[in-house]
Amino acid sequence: MTDFLSGAPAFGLVLSLSAYLLGDFARKRLKLLWLHPLLPAVLLVIAVLLLTGLPYESYIESAGLLSFLLGPATVCLAIPLYKRLRLLRRNWKAVLGGALAGVLSSLFGVLLLAKLTGLGAAEYASLLPKSVTTAIGVGIAAELGGQRAVSGALIILTGIFGSLSAGLVCRLFGLREPLAKGLAIGTSAHAIGTAKAFEMGETEGAVSGLAIVISGVLTVIFAPLFAGLIG
Repeated sequence: MTDFLSGAPAFGLVLSLSAYLLGDFARKRLKLLWLHPLLPAVLLVIAVLLLTGLPYESYIESAGLLSFLLGPATVCLAIPLYKRLRLLRRNWKAVLGGALAGVLSSLFGVLLLAKLTGLGAAEYASLLPKSVTTAIGVGIAAELGGQRAVSGALIILTGIFGSLSAGLVCRLFGLREPLAKGLAIGTSAHAIGTAKAFEMGETEGAVSGLAIVISGVLTVIFAPLFAGLIG
């Protein structure tokens, strides 16, 4: 079975898409708004890999098209950005300042967690880029000596949690301004959170998409500095 699946070039792609569709169906069928489709999808993929004995590397290789599409999907966020360009130009200081605050808060939070729990350098490096999009985060983790697979899983979990809690957090902190909500979501929960931001409104989604880019650039700049703080 393992040899057969390893030789199937699109097995990982089919498995990933099927798992997501089943997760989405389960959420709608059970009417559980807190159940993000990615969560059962991830668990289903893990279960299939364990049952079949298929190596993770083979799965990733056969699902390579999805990884490739992360880049174009992120670029497509430029369309709503263009539609809200005038708004962004008027508020560029707030956008840049908010993204910087979000990135530094995330990095300081990971540093504090590492200090309190005694995380090793590899685990710490894997956790540092948790709040940026996968296409950028796994590369940062690898450059800093972290584990790409661990970092990817942490990024997905961060995005799922951010997406599920975005509405509640905005209500708790009284965030009503679309620009503020989009900036907070995009900076903390990257692309998965941005999908939630678009559900709130086009402005929220556009700003969240911009926050992904700015946060990614800022994390590339600051993450190596923070990585040196844990030996």
